[in-house]
Amino acid sequence: MIDTAILKQKLGELDEAGVDELLGQFLDGNPTPEEVQRVVEACQQGMEIVGDNFEAGVYFVGDLMYAAQILTDALDRLKPLMSADAGSKTVGTLVLCTVAGDIHDIGKNIYKALSEAAGFTVVDVGIDRKPEAFVEAAQSSGADIVGLSGVLTLSIASMKDTIEALKAAGLRDKVKVMIGGNAVSEEACRYVGADYWSKNAATSVKKGLEYLA
Repeated sequence: MIDTAILKQKLGELDEAGVDELLGQFLDGNPTPEEVQRVVEACQQGMEIVGDNFEAGVYFVGDLMYAAQILTDALDRLKPLMSADAGSKTVGTLVLCTVAGDIHDIGKNIYKALSEAAGFTVVDVGIDRKPEAFVEAAQSSGADIVGLSGVLTLSIASMKDTIEALKAAGLRDKVKVMIGGNAVSEEACRYVGADYWSKNAATSVKKGLEYLA
């Protein structure tokens, strides 16, 4: 059985080769679905270390992107061996997009990867998405949290339009709305009517977990 503490540490240190070696040895041992689930949880814990280091200013955006890729590669290797039950245990459903008029997706993709690592089922609607498309995805997925991303200043107006569309569809009181990206601020959060704002993907994930606790 793999030493999950070491795996957690190596992922937290962005040691891609070390993670790859440990997972290779683990998979060679024909692990059970339960053992695979414990390893997935260790990877998630390693991403928490990454998030903490990012918050502390030890890691930067490039490091966060690198960690997200290490995690994605690890999960791609592990998921085929997980049982249906283990794979379906999620903390909630998150729907996110980059709003209309904005095509930037780096921040959105980092947030997506960290959220999946934390146990969320993530529905990624994409970039430059009009409110109607986003509302439809939130409605059909039974979203618990919706995330709106934007880098450009004009995206604030699109965020407000999207939240107004959630209200019109009768969904606003059923979900928590979180906004992120370079364009957001406390003032913008109040203006668009969101519940929470952050420019830090790691803290946004933590807040989402708090909402569903």
